Amino acid sequence: MPHDTPLIATVVAGLGLAFVFGTIAQRFRVPPLVGYLIAGVAVGPFTPGFVADQALATELAELGIILLMFGVGLHFSLNDLLSVRAIAVPGAIAQIAVATLLGLGLALMMGWTIGAGLVFGLALSVASTVVLLRALQERRLMDTERGKIAVGWLIVEDLAMVLALVLFPAVASFQGGDGAALVSDPLATRFGLGLTGVLVLTLVKIAVFIALMLVVGRRLIPWALHYIAHTGSRELFRLAVLAIALCIAFGATKLFGVSLALGAFFAGMMLRESPLSQRAAQETLPLRDAFAVLFFVSVGMLFDPFSVVREPWPFLATLFVIVVGKSLAALLIVVLFRHPMATALMISASLAQIGEFSFILAELGVALNLLPKAGRDLILAGAIFSIMLNPLVFAVVDWLTSRLEKPQASSPTAATAEPIPITDLQDHTILIGYGRVGSLVGDALHQRKAPFLAVEASDDTVAKLRRRGIEALMGNAARASVLRATNPAGARSLVIAIPEAFEAGQIVEQARAANADIRIIARAHSDAEVDHLKGLGADIVIMGEREIARGMIEELDRRHAGIAVQTATTAREDSAA
Repeated sequence: MPHDTPLIATVVAGLGLAFVFGTIAQRFRVPPLVGYLIAGVAVGPFTPGFVADQALATELAELGIILLMFGVGLHFSLNDLLSVRAIAVPGAIAQIAVATLLGLGLALMMGWTIGAGLVFGLALSVASTVVLLRALQERRLMDTERGKIAVGWLIVEDLAMVLALVLFPAVASFQGGDGAALVSDPLATRFGLGLTGVLVLTLVKIAVFIALMLVVGRRLIPWALHYIAHTGSRELFRLAVLAIALCIAFGATKLFGVSLALGAFFAGMMLRESPLSQRAAQETLPLRDAFAVLFFVSVGMLFDPFSVVREPWPFLATLFVIVVGKSLAALLIVVLFRHPMATALMISASLAQIGEFSFILAELGVALNLLPKAGRDLILAGAIFSIMLNPLVFAVVDWLTSRLEKPQASSPTAATAEPIPITDLQDHTILIGYGRVGSLVGDALHQRKAPFLAVEASDDTVAKLRRRGIEALMGNAARASVLRATNPAGARSLVIAIPEAFEAGQIVEQARAANADIRIIARAHSDAEVDHLKGLGADIVIMGEREIARGMIEELDRRHAGIAVQTATTAREDSAA
């Protein structure tokens, strides 16, 4: 048996060190992804000791991106994408243009060519899929309007980068680079298409792919998954989900020139038409998280930490363009489209980093002799530090948003957001979360005509509830301003139907402080969560596994009691005879 196993060594070293450094980062209250990046630097070629296979790590990271975008597509319908097109399309294009011009200006100041500046600027303009989606998921913003705008913006950026990757070889030939040797499209090479022809061909191929997914994929993918589900094999179902995601992503890249991430996103979006989409998302979650970690490790492996010391000022200028320049551009664009300042701040924070597409653009630029290797090093350094700074940027945005939401009594002329009005309901039930559990509770309360108020993070769900005549409030109930608006002091009961124990604990603590007599019912997934919530003041904490077991035991007791009664009756009849 051969012992030269670079794949196993890369996975073991990447995940093992990511666990160690991620745990240390978490201990010091730093986001774990910072630890993952440091793990990548530790196994990279620029530090002493073991060096993992960089090419293998990058390919493994691509699997994480495919699964991540597939999961996003499962929760993002075509209607969601179309609903934000008015801001996402022009906003993303304008933001890419501004960031590219900033990068071009910086490149010209360093004495580079215009072609190098365009590649450099484009690489600084596109945000990382993994980082952006992680930030949205951690803050439960995926189903909000802000989250949909951010994802739509991301999709437009991905489409723009697909066009850029196809056009780079043609541009390189005009700039004196080595474009002729790297024209990636065989049709363009065969028919000798120029710059305009390559652009038109790319647009046609993307349109054909999208049309094929809408017409064929929308029917075929849900049907295939339903067929597999009816076999009753969980193993086969999980395999089907992974095969659909990976095969469509790979096929989209090879046949239509679409990125792996974009192909996987459309596959997930088509599968969303199936009722099994939630189960499909759950089945891919463990692999998705594991490969997402390898993405951050692979980024760390590309980084030479000594390059920052050698060229500090170009690095700081690059970081400024990424974190400040393009973020301010996005902020102004969203504000000009008359969206709330909170939305503008969140989107600007989401885009204050660069990632996987930036690396691809940098590598292609160097291969085409358009971009100097120093430019690639600056892009990698900017990516590493912008990803590390992104949690801090979000923390600043969260602080600014909370300040905007508070009425500024001391300055009547200050532009502030209105406080959330407190409900007029009294002696009512507050229902936190209207998902799979909360909707069942809410429907029962609605049928009984019991007064209740629902708090939900999804604006679509809130709109549907309001159309049904149910009072609903959009927001995170862990925030004091949101929970205060539900009038916990005048409520009879509080039902916490969200699965996040940390947020549930904050809600329990605040509600108990507001009303010592309110009856609090929460849900949990472990004994530790039950103890945690009860310790903070919850009256009843229901754990799903216990309730399932209790129901099974009650059914067994009922059946055994029925058999005993039947046996006794038969015995009496026999004795009477």
